[in-house]
Amino acid sequence: MPPTTLENATCTFCGCVCDNIGLEADGDRIVKTKRACGLGEAWFKNHTAERLYPDALIDGKPASVDEAVEAAADYLYQANMPLVYGLSNITCEAQRKAVALAELVGGVVDSHTSL
Repeated sequence: MPPTTLENATCTFCGCVCDNIGLEADGDRIVKTKRACGLGEAWFKNHTAERLYPDALIDGKPASVDEAVEAAADYLYQANMPLVYGLSNITCEAQRKAVALAELVGGVVDSHTSL
């Protein structure tokens, strides 16, 4: 089976959201990128849809999503000034929700780019 190619893929790893990335896949793995920076290339080549972990963990033990949401809500309620951090691998809509959550709980927002 010949490799699959895709032109003009969008990379959502950082805030640049480059939308001109060329990809070549062999089966279900991306093996080559064009016009991607080092971060984007690593993101595309190492991203996987495999389910390697349970849907949620609480104190390192598998839990249901409902239990995890309840635990997260409790942590946020008890926190003095929670940090919402990361946000590089999520959509703009999800970032909006994260900022709204930080505002709701009196927290702060930071991104990985502050490093």
